[in-house]
Amino acid sequence: MSALSVRQVRLRYLTLYGLRWLPTGLTIPVMILLMQERGLTLSQIGLVSTAQGLVVLALELPTGGLADALGSRVVLVTAWAVSLLSLGLFAVADSFALFFLVWALQGVYRALDSGPLDSWYVESTLAADRDADYEPGLGFAGTVAGVTIAGGALLSGGLIALGPVGPVSALTVPVLVAAALQAVALVVLLFLVVETGPARGAGALRASVVAAPRMVRQAVGLLRRSRVLLALVSVELFWGFGMVTFESLLPVRLADVVGDPERAAALLGPANSAAWLVSAAGAAATPLLLRWLGAAPAAGLLRILQGVTVLGMGLLAGPAGVLVAYLACYAVHGASNPLHLGLLHRQVDGPYRTSVISLNSMMGQPGFALGAVLLTALADRSGVGTAMVVGAVALAVAAPLYLPVWWVGRRAVPGAARPDDVPGGEPGNVPVGAGSGTVTATSAGTGLRATPAGADPRDVQPAGSAASAEPHRAAP
Repeated sequence: MSALSVRQVRLRYLTLYGLRWLPTGLTIPVMILLMQERGLTLSQIGLVSTAQGLVVLALELPTGGLADALGSRVVLVTAWAVSLLSLGLFAVADSFALFFLVWALQGVYRALDSGPLDSWYVESTLAADRDADYEPGLGFAGTVAGVTIAGGALLSGGLIALGPVGPVSALTVPVLVAAALQAVALVVLLFLVVETGPARGAGALRASVVAAPRMVRQAVGLLRRSRVLLALVSVELFWGFGMVTFESLLPVRLADVVGDPERAAALLGPANSAAWLVSAAGAAATPLLLRWLGAAPAAGLLRILQGVTVLGMGLLAGPAGVLVAYLACYAVHGASNPLHLGLLHRQVDGPYRTSVISLNSMMGQPGFALGAVLLTALADRSGVGTAMVVGAVALAVAAPLYLPVWWVGRRAVPGAARPDDVPGGEPGNVPVGAGSGTVTATSAGTGLRATPAGADPRDVQPAGSAASAEPHRAAP
């Protein structure tokens, strides 16, 4: 097959991104209700759902290293096949043990799926044009995700309204449709994802499993050598902590201000769909933010703005004020993700890209767990509004962690007033690392070297490698 153009790579990436999130949109409205319908109590549902988090925490880094060693395509195919298996099991599960297995399989899927598609897009874009901007594509992906999740949720509601189909309950129908769509997505994935690196031999899997731990160690080593990368990954701790406010505490806050939990639930249904749509709109604004402010200043400002929106959710009176603040929060959230990921990708060159993305994703797990424990306890003792104020502060105080990449960008070009002035024209395209250089892996995987300040990390390849290096975050 001939080499793909930048436009072809982006179209394939966005198509796969939509197919990846559509089954999730279908299952979000029914997952809790279906487990209750099958006989699980709320406490049992809470227990089975822990399986996903435990598995993700255990496998996030190893699977990232595996993808870096073996390539994105094989890991993505495996991940989407596991997702198909979990959806099929979810449709027929009727016991605590089976639902626990469903969530464990979803954990395997999430760990495998965390990073490879984005890494394939970035590496394939750079293989097509080494000077191409990939941040807009990451922003469009956020738009696609928001639209498809909202569309899937609406479709799920329509399927439920149609009622049962023969012996299949109304709540099961969306799960079966989601499984069918996942099967279609898997087939499309096989056709659309083409690796940019050399073909793999029959012994690639064994060699990759052996190489994965080394890939993980090298990725962790990057954090020790790059204060910029360490600061960016640390943002995820505060982000995960603060997300408890709008993912877990918002329904309780809305019930407080409405005075009726059932009415609050009725309001929250369409509000959830609207939130994903405004998240998509926020992601679509990424190119404008890049042009106006640059990646690092925009990302830092959005951390503060998200804190302000959560503050509004905690302090504003009446359901209208809370919901407006909630929607604003999701708009900021949608714009923040691609900016953060773009900055993160710019700090890594060589075969460790997905391991670092997995490190970033994994950092949100302890942050969210700590927030879930501390903020819910604070809500019980002092009220949900107080807990939201604390979460808002946690989100905002992460903003200074974007300063290191901004400072390095200003130093990269003498006399530069903004990071946008870095050669290549991409905001945030700044070489960083241990002091003043980007950390780049050697081809042998046994050491790291620093790229001189001012050089574009994409212009430095692993010693002895080909021009394009091998690339390597809802319930079921």
